Amino acid sequence: MIWTLPWVWFAAAVGLGILEILAPGYVFLGFAIGAAVMGLLVWPDWSLAAMAADSLPLALLAFALLSLAAWVALRAWLGVRKGQTKVWEKDINEN
Repeated sequence: MIWTLPWVWFAAAVGLGILEILAPGYVFLGFAIGAAVMGLLVWPDWSLAAMAADSLPLALLAFALLSLAAWVALRAWLGVRKGQTKVWEKDINEN
C-alpha cells in the first residue's frame, strides 16, 4: 500500500508544485498543498488519519477534500484580480 507512505505524498506535492511553476494560475497549488497536508497526516503510524489511509478510496477522498479546502483558502486569500476581463473594442474582421 504505497499511498500509506508519507514520502509518496511529499513527492506528489513537490511534483505538483513544479507543475504549478510551469503552468501558473494557482491550479496545481491547491493540489500540492493537499498532498503535503496528507503526507503530514499519514506520517505518524498511530494516527487516526494513517489508519483511515489504509483504504485507497478514503485516502483519495481525504486528499480531494484537503485540496478543495486549500484551493478555497487560496482563492479567499489571493482573490480575483481586478480588470482581468478582456474587452474587445474592434472586431478583427472589420476593416
